[in-house]
Amino acid sequence: MIKTNLSIAAVALGLSSQAQEALWWKTPTVSPEINPDKTVTFRLKAPKASKVEVTGDFLPKEVLKGKSKIEVPGKAELVEGENGIWEYTTPTPLMPELYSYSFIVDGLKTTDPSNVYLTRDVVTTSNIFLVDGPQSNLYAVNKVPHGTVSKVWFNCKTTGNDRRLTVYTPAGYEKGKDKYPVLYLLHGMGGDEEAWITLGRVAQIMDNLIAQGKAKPMIVVMPNGNVDQQAAAGYAPTGFITPTIELPHTMDGTFETSFPEIVKFIDDTYRTNARKSARAIAGLSMGGFHSMHISKEYPELFDYVGLFSASVGFKGRAESSIYQNCEEKIKRQFALKPALYWISIGKEDFLYKENVEFRKFLDKNKFNYFYLETDDGHIWKNWRTYLCLFAQKAFIPSNK
Repeated sequence: MIKTNLSIAAVALGLSSQAQEALWWKTPTVSPEINPDKTVTFRLKAPKASKVEVTGDFLPKEVLKGKSKIEVPGKAELVEGENGIWEYTTPTPLMPELYSYSFIVDGLKTTDPSNVYLTRDVVTTSNIFLVDGPQSNLYAVNKVPHGTVSKVWFNCKTTGNDRRLTVYTPAGYEKGKDKYPVLYLLHGMGGDEEAWITLGRVAQIMDNLIAQGKAKPMIVVMPNGNVDQQAAAGYAPTGFITPTIELPHTMDGTFETSFPEIVKFIDDTYRTNARKSARAIAGLSMGGFHSMHISKEYPELFDYVGLFSASVGFKGRAESSIYQNCEEKIKRQFALKPALYWISIGKEDFLYKENVEFRKFLDKNKFNYFYLETDDGHIWKNWRTYLCLFAQKAFIPSNK
C-alpha cells in the first residue's frame, strides 16, 4: 500500500512539474511577426536543421509535376542566423487577409511552435495569421455584440442516427422574442460541421456585418454533409479517427433527401421565420453541389441560393431520383422566381469550365442570376469573401 501511494505521489509530482513547465515555457521566437509595412517575418529555432522552408497560401502557387495540373501553395527558404534561428520575410507587403502556413524542416512538414493559432482542413493542420485591413477585419473579433455558436444534435430518420449541427444565433437572440431568417451553409468534400465556423470565420463575419448594419440578423445552420458521419472527427461515437475525403454517400442523393428534416428541426427548435422568403441555402464546392440540388428539389423552401465554387454538373448517382430530370426541375425552380440565385467562382478554379456550361444553360433559358468572378482558385480566401457578399444580399426584398 505504501509503495502504491508513493507511486501515485510521484506521478502527481511529475504531472505538476510538467504543468508548471508548460505554464512558464517561453516562446522560443516571435513568429509570425507582422511588420508595420505589412510584410511578414517567419522564424523557427532549429539549430540542427540543414534546410527550413515555409509554405502557405500567401506565396505564389506551384504546379505539381504530372499529367494533371494540380496547384499547391509555393515554398520559400528561410535563412539561418544566430543561435540556430531561421528567418524569412516576405519581399512585398501582404494584402489584408487571413492566411495559413506551415514549416518544412528537412522535408518534414510541421506547424510553427511559436504560433498557437491552428486550423484543420480535413487532415491538414496549419497555423494562421491575420493581416489587418478592411476585408480581413470582418474575420477578426471586434468590439461589437457577439452571437452564440452551439453544437446541436438532432435525430435524422433518413439516416437512422443522431447527427450534429453547428448553429450560429445572432446577438440578442437569447433575450428576445423576434423570429429570424435562416441561412443553411454547407461545406465542401472532406469538410464537416466544423469547417465554416473555423476556416470560414462565420461567427466573426456575421457579428461584424450585423453590427455594421450590412446584413440582417440571421441564424446560420452548418450541417455535416457527409451522411456517413454523425459528426466531425473526434466528436462522433467513432472516436479519434483520421479524417478523410473518401467517404461514401456524399453525392448519392441521401443528404438531399434528408435535408427537409434539418429544416423542420431548426424551425421546431429555434425562433425562425418559417417562410421561403426567410430561408437561404449556400455552399462551397460539394456544398454548392448540394445547394443546387436541394434548392431545385424543394424550390418552395428556399428563396436565396448561393453556389460558391460549386460542382454544378448534372451528375450524381444515376439511380437516385435526385439527379434525374435536372433541367426540368431547375426550370420549375426558376418559374417560382427565387429572390436571389448566386454563382461565384475563381478564374483559376478547376470547376470553372463546369460553371461556364451551367451558366450557358441558365442563359439559354433566360433565367435571372447573379454572377461574381474573382481571382485565384478553390480556396478559403474566396469562400470567405463570397459569404461576406452573399450575406449582405440575403433576405433583402430588393433582390427580386
